[in-house]
Amino acid sequence: MVKAAAYAKVNLALEVLGRRADGYHSVATVLQTVDLADQLSFEPASEVSVECSEPELSGKENLAWKAALALQEASGRRHGARIWIDKHIPTAMGLGGGSSDAGATLVALNRLWEVDLPAERLEEIGRSLGADVPFFLKGGTALGEGRGDILKLLKPLSERWIVLVCPEIRVAGKTGRLYSMLGKTSYTNGQVTRALVNAINLGRFSHELLFNVFEQVAFDAFPGLDKVMEDMNQAGADFVHLSGTGPALYTLVPGEVEGQRIRSKLIQNGHRAFLVKTTEASPHLTLASGAN
Repeated sequence: MVKAAAYAKVNLALEVLGRRADGYHSVATVLQTVDLADQLSFEPASEVSVECSEPELSGKENLAWKAALALQEASGRRHGARIWIDKHIPTAMGLGGGSSDAGATLVALNRLWEVDLPAERLEEIGRSLGADVPFFLKGGTALGEGRGDILKLLKPLSERWIVLVCPEIRVAGKTGRLYSMLGKTSYTNGQVTRALVNAINLGRFSHELLFNVFEQVAFDAFPGLDKVMEDMNQAGADFVHLSGTGPALYTLVPGEVEGQRIRSKLIQNGHRAFLVKTTEASPHLTLASGAN
């Protein structure tokens, strides 16, 4: 058996630069892993199967299943695996849970099947599965360009505590809808992201540099999201930002005690809130062999 943790991410910056000829959008983003993680286990089997603690996520539509088949194709191996996902990252929140599970699957099965593909090849496979997958093969703090899949690792942030709120809001076709709501006036040149990158690399990170273009439209797309932000402010959050295309919202806090205080208030108000911290971990660092 091989085990791996698949970490969530938040976007510290996210700009959309324009629409590409292939129909995707060019972005500039700063991605940061946090220690909220799905726990995955992998056992040899005659074929690939995926089961999840949230049953509706089991089966062939799960990105982990697609990652396993992509690795089979790339390696020429036809090994199987029984994949179990203990889900902790809320889905469809802008936290990258599905992409992170896919990244962990590529790393774990590369070991379990003794495929031994180099990291660069795993990134290529990950890129075919989704723009965020290559980042989750690395973890930490990174600049993402292109579709978000061209990565440059940045100087790691010092440990920071984050209160994360995941509203019970579901919007069909969320990502496509939010992109369609952006007008050309929302497109920028990446200068905001570059400023944050420079600050991080100089050790001068400031929350005043955080930015997410989708905050311009998210409060129209997600009914009740403005009330969630208001509750976060009233609980003590000095600022609130969207992660990815949302609807997850987050705020950085001075420390664990203050974070617990804010989280407790939010839970009392009926919100699904987490206290997490930044991490440099990736699936490469969390694989472990275990007994069946």
